[in-house]
Amino acid sequence: MFTGVVGSEGSEGTPVGRRVVLGMLALGAAGVALGARAERALQRVIDPLRRRDPTGLSDLVPIGSFRYYSVTASVPRLGAADYRLRVHGLVDRPRTLTLADLAQLRQTSLVRDFQCVTGWRVDNVPWSGVLLRDLLADVGMRPTARALTFRSFDGSYTESLTLDQATRPDVLVALRMLNGPVSHDHGGPVRLYVAPMYGYKSIKWLGEIEVVDRVSPGYWEVRGYDVDGWVGRSNGRDDDPV
Repeated sequence: MFTGVVGSEGSEGTPVGRRVVLGMLALGAAGVALGARAERALQRVIDPLRRRDPTGLSDLVPIGSFRYYSVTASVPRLGAADYRLRVHGLVDRPRTLTLADLAQLRQTSLVRDFQCVTGWRVDNVPWSGVLLRDLLADVGMRPTARALTFRSFDGSYTESLTLDQATRPDVLVALRMLNGPVSHDHGGPVRLYVAPMYGYKSIKWLGEIEVVDRVSPGYWEVRGYDVDGWVGRSNGRDDDPV
């Protein structure tokens, strides 16, 4: 699973994943500079953090410039025959869309960065899919609609956006990235892409969009991350929001 965040709940709501990242980087640097004895000493510090880290960061695997880690043991692999996206809630015309249905809607392409809250970035990623605001216009929103709740089809993740955030021109229900279909490991066959926010807001394995009357903090927010995940807000060293 590719994600823009690797944290989990630690003491006082502090994300554990960031500490594990720093520890693993320190471990690698010390192993080069000081040799095996220093590496073993640092390993004794890192191991307890690994045991406390449910994000899967301990098994981080780089693929290209992205990072792969998961909080679940496995995620169903869905394709054209069995993928469905349910759009419901405070809408006039609830729909359940297949991949073919989504492909028939107007497609929009963007080239934008993918920024992780922990600091790593993939520059100039090509994205393509359906603007979320186009999809919302298709189902029609009721006057009481104020926000959206997103759920992954594996049942593990939720996310949220306000209606104003969701209807920006750089928020996609993405069917393609990196010049090909969104792969399973990248959160496919369909994922959200919220260009001006940290990657944890771009929920993977998107299976459900519910239009609601208030924001409900998502999986990562209840574990200490900002509900409004604008790039630059959380760690003070990234670019300003676009």
